[in-house]
Order: sequence, then structure tokens, then C-alpha cells
Amino acid sequence: MSRHERLLGEIRAEFPRFAIVRKRDSSLQRAIGVALAAVTLGGQRRYMTHYHTVLFGRLYVPDAWERMDDDARYILLRHERVHLRQRRRMGDAAMAFVYLVPVFPLLLAWGRARIEWEAYVETIRATAEVHGIDAARGLEAEIVRRYVGPDYGWMWPFPRTVRRWFREVVADLEAEAASTPSALPEHRPNGPASRG
Repeated sequence: MSRHERLLGEIRAEFPRFAIVRKRDSSLQRAIGVALAAVTLGGQRRYMTHYHTVLFGRLYVPDAWERMDDDARYILLRHERVHLRQRRRMGDAAMAFVYLVPVFPLLLAWGRARIEWEAYVETIRATAEVHGIDAARGLEAEIVRRYVGPDYGWMWPFPRTVRRWFREVVADLEAEAASTPSALPEHRPNGPASRG
């Protein structure tokens, strides 16, 4: 059994209603894709083709899911499991409100930045676990781009702040690896709420 299949088993045990659904088979996901392209003036045109989305306890995947290797799926599932846990902790209505409203839906979305940061910390950690700390460091430019660009509606348009958050996570990983060289420790949430 592959690494991502083992993780899928854990996710299904933790969330019995979890399912993976192709985005192109969902009229709701197609509608969201059109809406995002419109409100970002075409800036977010890859929602249906590149972005994986947890909504109502399901993971909606683009066609790119079929081309991902085991390691990429594993890292992605680590990120998405954080969103599933956030949903359980907050509930659908509260999570949707926090994700979409505070402070603004576009250009300065503190709630979305906070929710996504918790999941991106897990992406960084999983990448370090699978590919090493240098590969994790290599994620910085892409994560900063996503935060300050149209992919998430310019959710936190302060690149220096996002770089600082990112470098603090990497520094934590390096310190943890130095104290426990055989394994990286479990995820500890942090991000815009505590670092903003």
C-alpha cells in the first residue's frame, strides 16, 4: 500500500463520510470556478484544473489528481486533512464565514489567511518529511505568490509578512530536526493569528 493510500485510510477512519469527488462532475464546483474567475477578473482561472478543495467533508479534485505521484498526493492530503479538522472544529457555517468575510472577502481576508496558513504549515512539514528541508524551503516563493496574488483573492497582500511566517516554520523544523534527527515532529498550528 502506498503512502497516500495509508493516509487516505487514516482520513476515512477519522472522517467516515469523507469522499474524493472529481470537480468536473460537480455542478457546484463548476459554478464556483466561474464565480472565482469573475470576481478575480480572470486572476483565478485554475480553480478547476489545479486546485483541490475541501467542502462539506469531501475533497474535490481536478483532473491533475490523476497525474500526481504518491508523494504529491500524500503531501496534498496532509494539507487537506487540516481543513477537514478545521471544519469539524468550527462547523460548516462558522468556517465559511471565517473563510469568506473577515476582514474583506478580497484583498485583505484575514480569516482565509489564517485558515490556509494552518494547512500550509502542514504542507511545508510534509514536504520536509518526504523530500527534505531544502525542498520545503523551495516552497517559499509559491506560497507567498498564492497569498499575495489572485489565487485566493489576494488574501494577505503583505509578502514580507508571509515570508516571515514561512521562515519561522522552516526554522522550527530545523530546530526540531536537530533535536530529533530521526523524525520530524507533529504539526503545531500557528500563523497569521499569532504572527500577524
